[in-house]
Amino acid sequence: MDGGHEEEEAMSPRTKTPEMPQAKITRADIEAKFAELRGEVDDRTEAAKVPAIAVAVGVVVLTVVTAYWFGKRKGKKRQMVLEIRRI
Repeated sequence: MDGGHEEEEAMSPRTKTPEMPQAKITRADIEAKFAELRGEVDDRTEAAKVPAIAVAVGVVVLTVVTAYWFGKRKGKKRQMVLEIRRI
């Protein structure tokens, strides 16, 4: 029974020690990895930019149309009727 407990501990991610890299990490390695990650982010940003702009334009147009419609409706309710009669 005790052997099973040791096996569970050995399989636990907390008890594992990280493996040491075979070679030293240089500044060039870090810069290369950063450039790779940045390239992925830039690609995703460019892909999301076009739909985001389309959605923003749609929201602006909808807001302007709604404001116009409510203003027109309110204007009709407040419109004064003026009668001019000749005597």
